[in-house]
Amino acid sequence: MARAQRKRERYEAKLNEFTTKIQELEKKKNEYLNGGSLAKVEQNFTETTARSAIKAMMWRVIAGTVTLITTLKFSGNLTYALKVVGSDFFSKAFTMFIGERLMNKSSAGRKGGADSAGRSIAKALIWRLFAIANTLTVCFFISKDFSMASKIAGSDAIFKTFLMVGYERVWANVEFGKEYQVEFAI
Repeated sequence: MARAQRKRERYEAKLNEFTTKIQELEKKKNEYLNGGSLAKVEQNFTETTARSAIKAMMWRVIAGTVTLITTLKFSGNLTYALKVVGSDFFSKAFTMFIGERLMNKSSAGRKGGADSAGRSIAKALIWRLFAIANTLTVCFFISKDFSMASKIAGSDAIFKTFLMVGYERVWANVEFGKEYQVEFAI
């Protein structure tokens, strides 16, 4: 008799467990039918060409201003500074646009509909490596003075790296030009 009682208690415990699961599923069903979602969905997105172009051009204006100031500080020559900024603007605007389009192909570091801080830092560092080399080269070819070119490129590198991380963080929160992709399974 005790054996039958234990067996009955085990089956009742199983029945209670299944009843609880059915109640939870019923509750989820009702929430879903009333407009709720079944689960949290990560919002993957891509950036439009227009977004990449605007980001690149706006950055060139900001970065060009910084380059103008640092070039004036180290050279003391407005004509030289304008040549550097002009050359920088045209050489880097297109390459930054291309870089944005290439980075858009990777979803690494994208979550919740925005770029993560790590992705922003990585993008800034990758871009700044190219930009430092470009600025150094342009300054050297225009001035023929490696010391001045390295001062301009070096000071630009330090300041603009931090500035670009901030710039990327701001753009991570801008919705313009984001095309969300809905991922689901049936």
